[in-house]
Amino acid sequence: MKLSLKGLFPILLAIIAVCAVLTIIKVNLEKPGNSQPHFLVMMKSMDPQIEFWKTFEAGIEAARKEFDVRIDMQGTENEFDVGGQIRKLEEALKSKPDAVILVAADYEALVPWAEKIRKQGIPLVIIDSGINSKVANSFIATDNIAAGRKMGDVLSKLVDPSKHIAIVSHVQGSSTAIQREQGARSGLSENFKNSVVGTYFSNGSQERAYEITKKLLSERGDIGGIAGLNEISTLGAAQAIKELGLKGQVKLVGFDSSKNEIKWIEEGVIQAVIIQKPFNMGYLGIKTAIEALRGNKVEPIIDTGSEIINIANMYTSENQKLLFPFSNP
Repeated sequence: MKLSLKGLFPILLAIIAVCAVLTIIKVNLEKPGNSQPHFLVMMKSMDPQIEFWKTFEAGIEAARKEFDVRIDMQGTENEFDVGGQIRKLEEALKSKPDAVILVAADYEALVPWAEKIRKQGIPLVIIDSGINSKVANSFIATDNIAAGRKMGDVLSKLVDPSKHIAIVSHVQGSSTAIQREQGARSGLSENFKNSVVGTYFSNGSQERAYEITKKLLSERGDIGGIAGLNEISTLGAAQAIKELGLKGQVKLVGFDSSKNEIKWIEEGVIQAVIIQKPFNMGYLGIKTAIEALRGNKVEPIIDTGSEIINIANMYTSENQKLLFPFSNP
């Protein structure tokens, strides 16, 4: 029985369609990591001693499991190695990630790289430390100016108006350092507007923050308060205050909530800390990148908030959850 060309045509179409489907399946199976989105998380520090980043990474890990994402987490050994972060970012982008989560080491230097990422059509979420550009899909961070104001307000109430207040910061040029200092200065009462000493930069080193504070307090008896603008700067300043026997005399207000900071609040070396929510930053970074990758609209700015913790309120159930996120998931 002979089939006409007209009769063969549907059969040929079916064969072509099957071959096309088989080809697509083969290509997808051969494509590495196809079943999972590949996200690059570029940190500004992988220093294991900084508890803030350990908590941040825990948030990343929780989101990785929930959203089934393949994470490539990289970063430099310290927060002030801007060139090192740029070199790592350049190399990592060769793997063509599906999205990039960036914690920028510098407010200006990372702008061209952020623009390059977006020009390639890759979703970009910036976390914690911003850049001088609005090119990212979303920026997730503490409102550092508002958090700094809280610090200035607390110091104004603790320090004798006849004394001076010193600022011990972390990395010059980072957005967190710039904005927290701006906020702290604006939050000080009029009594202290012309009584600020510094700013001194620890360059991400607790030892340097300790040396700066020890020298400052040894040379000047008019320092009544210190603003420590990140975990490392606060710990170094606390170490110097304790060693010099100035606990309670020099009021210290810091940032973040490492175990040693909590211990020194209990001992009276630190009077208060402004705590952030790094677990939320990490989790929301991945979640927001997923939404952007799917083409969904995301919030351009997400403020994860900050709280003042001191000896009077640190034992409340809500603040215990913030201080110990691993024990209170």
